Formats: sequence, C-alpha cells, structure tokens
Amino acid sequence: MLASATGKMVVETEEFAGSSRLHPNGKPKGDFRDSLRKIPDFRNFLSVVLGLSTPPLIVWLAVSFSHPLIWVIAIVGMALAQNRLFIFHHEAAHRLLFSNRKINDLIGIRLIGLITFGSGSHGYRIGHIKHHRDEFGPDEPDFILYSFYPISKRSMRRKLLRDISGISAFRIIKPRFKKLKQSRRLRLTASFLFGQIVVASLFWIFCGLAMYVFLWLIPWACIYQLLNRIRAISEHGGMTQSLDRRETTHYVKQNRLAAFFIVPFNVGYHLAHHVDMLVPSKNLPLLNKALLEDGYISSNQTWSNYRTLWKALVN
Repeated sequence: MLASATGKMVVETEEFAGSSRLHPNGKPKGDFRDSLRKIPDFRNFLSVVLGLSTPPLIVWLAVSFSHPLIWVIAIVGMALAQNRLFIFHHEAAHRLLFSNRKINDLIGIRLIGLITFGSGSHGYRIGHIKHHRDEFGPDEPDFILYSFYPISKRSMRRKLLRDISGISAFRIIKPRFKKLKQSRRLRLTASFLFGQIVVASLFWIFCGLAMYVFLWLIPWACIYQLLNRIRAISEHGGMTQSLDRRETTHYVKQNRLAAFFIVPFNVGYHLAHHVDMLVPSKNLPLLNKALLEDGYISSNQTWSNYRTLWKALVN
C-alpha cells in the first residue's frame, strides 16, 4: 500500500544541513525552541470563549431573523464554528491549549471533545500522536484519507458527494454502535450519546429540538465533513512515509480567507506543526518564518495557495 498508494505528490527535497536556529530535521534549537514552546494561556482562553460563544450566537441570528438566506449562512457558519472547535480539540490533544494539563484536558478534551461529536476521551489524542510519530506508517489512523492522490475528477466528485450528503458522517458514527458488549466500547458510546443529548437538550430548552437537527446535526454531517476532507488532503494528500517532514506534509502559503474558512487557529502552518508538534499554534508562524528564511522549505516545495494545490490533487 505504501509503495502503490502514496508519494505521488512528493517533490524533490535538498538536504538541509541545519542553521543557527534549526537542527537538520528542522526542529528549533535552544533559546529559540524554548521561546516558541511557550503556551499563550490568556490568548487561548479568549479564543475558546469566543469559539464556544459562536454557536449560540448563530442560533440566535437564525431564529431572530428567519429568512432563507440567513438560514443558509447560519448552517455554513455553524459548520465553520464546529471546525474551529475541533481545532481547539486538536490543540488540546497536543497539550498546547493551556499550560495547566488538568485545565487543558477538562476544556479541550472533556468538554469540547464531547460536544463536537466525540466521546470526551483521550482516544483522538492517542491516535493523533501515532499520526505524528510516523505519518503513513503502520499505525497511521488516516492512511486511506491521505493516500492515492492525485485522483480523477470523478473520484473526487464521489468523495465530496458522500461528504455533503451525510454518508461520510454516517460511516464515522456507525462504528460507535458496534461491539457494544465490550465494556470500554459501551462506555465510550454512552459518553458520545450523553454529549449529544446535552447539546440537543440545550437546543430543546431555548429554541426547539428541530433546531438541533438543522443548526447542529446537518452542519456537522454535511458541511463540516467537506471542510475536514479538503483540509486533511491539503495537509498530507499524496505524500508518503519519511523521516523528512517535507515528504510527509504539504506547505501552503497562508492567507486570511483560507484561515477563516478552512484552517483557523494557524493550523494551516501544518509543515511547521509536524516539524515540531510541541509548538503552540500562536507561534507556528514564527517557526514557519524560520524554516523559510534558513532554507529548510524551498520554493519548489511551496504551494502558492490552496486552490493551486487542490487542482494538482485532482488530475
């Protein structure tokens, strides 16, 4: 599978000898590393408060100004809000959301992980660390999601149709209801259901249970799945297993439009994130700048924007 299904998007990389700031593998050194790894607790607190406040605001706008256009904006906006909440969950999985581990896990994993269609457990964190340790390796949880690129337009249309129709979401949820005779699986499924019952109850109390379906379930099942796919393939689509992170992860120049719709919270600096997964999101642009200035990332490894990369992923 590794030989036949990966590596077609890898570009030639020149050996990097390192610099005063960076090791040969791109990792930051010494004082520079220490400055990058400082977690901005207050900034992250404000970001999380804003992220958790956005869904209620969207619901209020949709209910208060009942108009077809407002509803379309609300459904798309809710998916964007869910995407941002999941990125917070991702940051917490790296123990980088808050410097206090108990607060990090309570807010980022137990709370946000629970309401964003997870179980509030450390399952995602454990699987995601395996992804970082060996991208496309034997324990890679998303091997099929990243592999076989570039693909045909017909194949991509089928994938995107499965996303927007809710089929992808169903395939994600379905395994949760299997092997329930195992106590651990039963406990995780019960936790998942509890999280969504709590969210549905809040909708029912304030605006009716139907709003849970239209303004929470449908955005996640249809729009969010589409956002998640295009973000994921932009990160690793067509790359391959390697000790050189430049061969496992794409580098795409960032812009505000992409940051708002697809890659919030600096998650678009994904190569920098894979070079050193202990650098919090706020400082990824600084690490990315050093990678560019010191020559770790070269021009032939740079995608000028996401649209150019997506065109290359569909051939």
